[in-house]
Amino acid sequence: MIIIRNAERLLYIICLLIFSAVGATLNAQTGATSQVGFDIRSGYVVPTHRFLAGDNLQQQKIDQSLSLHLKYAFRFDKASYWGKMYPHAYQGIGVSYHTFFSPAELGNPVSVYAFQGAPIVRFSPRLSFDYEWNFGASFGWKKYDPQYNLQNEVVGSKINAYINLGFVLNWQLHRQWRLAAGVDLTHFSNGNTNYPNAGVNIIGGRIGIVRTFGEDAAVDGTAASKQMSVKPHVSYDLVVYGATHKKGYVKDGTPTLIPGSFGIVGLNFASMYNFNNYFRAGVSVDAQYDEGANIKDYQIGGSPSDDLKFYRPPFCKQFAAGLSLRAELVMPIFSINAGIGRNLMYSGDDMKGFYQVLAIKTYVTRHMFLHVGYQLSRFKDPNNLMLGIGYRFHDKR
Repeated sequence: MIIIRNAERLLYIICLLIFSAVGATLNAQTGATSQVGFDIRSGYVVPTHRFLAGDNLQQQKIDQSLSLHLKYAFRFDKASYWGKMYPHAYQGIGVSYHTFFSPAELGNPVSVYAFQGAPIVRFSPRLSFDYEWNFGASFGWKKYDPQYNLQNEVVGSKINAYINLGFVLNWQLHRQWRLAAGVDLTHFSNGNTNYPNAGVNIIGGRIGIVRTFGEDAAVDGTAASKQMSVKPHVSYDLVVYGATHKKGYVKDGTPTLIPGSFGIVGLNFASMYNFNNYFRAGVSVDAQYDEGANIKDYQIGGSPSDDLKFYRPPFCKQFAAGLSLRAELVMPIFSINAGIGRNLMYSGDDMKGFYQVLAIKTYVTRHMFLHVGYQLSRFKDPNNLMLGIGYRFHDKR
């Protein structure tokens, strides 16, 4: 089995590949409409850990955030295939600067991300209610350090994933200018690749301005060309992924971190019914091997607490297979996949119960895509990243 030794760097590389896919698609769309936007976002940092609630060097709550975003996006030429399928979708690349007003303990990270959005409801040719997601990597964090940053138990990596979901009112001020304002949710974490991994969560608001180029506002608002539709059909997705993660456990009320990182490799095979242009859903057969599963039950007796040693559990204790229900939002370049499942074949407590999956798929060819996902267990416990590649069979789009 091939074990991915550094999931943080792999996440960074996959983010670069995602950005490359966006750029390559733009280069192929010579008639695409482009736009440049600038956002100011302010938020409330949810106090999910005592460090954020005031148990820090400043002895003050860390409950405010501010970020500045510069974004470039494009819409497909409406005469193109994707432009006819998704006439109002936009996608692009952004960069942002974040501050939590605690640079000594958290830093002021910079994020680089891909993003995509589209109208949910269009109230008039000049006003729409849109969604927009951002996904990328953030750099420049002040991570936990047992000597110099002991109290920061929320950030364990210098590089962390950046995930954001916003809902925005878009108002056409002028033929080429739009004002955007709304609310959003933000999450920073390292995907359980390093401890600590409490993460930072933000609830906030945003306001921004967008300048479009080469677009007639009236045409964009009324969708002059007729939208193409996908005929309902069944397609099949095969995904192979891997990652590493840290492992800990609680015994007699004392949390213990097991030394080292543990490799994960998995496979998903999903049968998905394509209802229309935007939505597919189905059932996935999931299998995963986890080197760290149930290892807490195989501690070598008598080993001192500062030099923990374990036997390797048998294969059956570290392998599980199950079924999950999957739903997927389908857009050009990207798809967002969410699922909930349960292991049916397993042994040991770590593989027992329900698991949840959230993933982004980035198409590098018509049928092949990159897969960046995250898995939770029991609706609350972070489990592992899912970094891999997939292939779609019988795709009639």
